[in-house]
Amino acid sequence: MADAPQDKTTSVSLLQSLKFVAWSFVGIRSKKGYQEDLSKVNPIHLVMVGLVSALVIVIGLIGLVNWVVAK
Repeated sequence: MADAPQDKTTSVSLLQSLKFVAWSFVGIRSKKGYQEDLSKVNPIHLVMVGLVSALVIVIGLIGLVNWVVAK
């Protein structure tokens, strides 16, 4: 049985996906950098990191509001 040919694209780590999502949240990425990142990104990593990042931001804001209101 022959092995399937492996994809030769560079794999993107979770840390790099975190960097892509952080740039997206800030919104100051250049178009060239965005297109380059978009060609390398793993959609599964991107969705996971995006959801976790959004959850961390929401929990952080809730904690900040509770801390401010408690004073």
